[in-house]
Amino acid sequence: MSLQKKIEFSLERLMYASRWVLAPIYLGLSLALLALFLKFFQELFHFMPLILELDESQLVLKLLSLIDLTLVASLIVIVMFSGYENFVSRMDIGEATEKLEWLGTHDYGSLKMKVAASIVAISSIHLLKIFMNIGTTDNDKIMCYALVHLTFVISALLMGYLDKHTKH
Repeated sequence: MSLQKKIEFSLERLMYASRWVLAPIYLGLSLALLALFLKFFQELFHFMPLILELDESQLVLKLLSLIDLTLVASLIVIVMFSGYENFVSRMDIGEATEKLEWLGTHDYGSLKMKVAASIVAISSIHLLKIFMNIGTTDNDKIMCYALVHLTFVISALLMGYLDKHTKH
């Protein structure tokens, strides 16, 4: 084997092994998931004693906040598991262990679309919360929030369109 081939082989092995740098990052996402878990139950704990005192719009706003945290947590799980399986290594889960049905089925394109759809959903919830408190928000801010949300929606649609057309 020539020196050039040895260098090329070593460089490629090093680059391939560097994917393991991502593993601690995905582990860090599990810590972020724990932080959301704590925040969710903190919000729920503060919310429950007031449930009979809240009017309907305040109740809906509190529930939307909990849904928002849940969507972000779900997004973290999708990114953590799919990213690890796509870029680092297959998850070797024992046969007796319950396996998530979608695990191992998301490629980078579908992961990207799930992230975009989740961002649009989270943005929709924030926009709905703003519209439910429309009297307390300036019109300029409402316009900015709506434009940012519209940007997310258009971006997700364009990514889906491009993804569909590049696969064929």
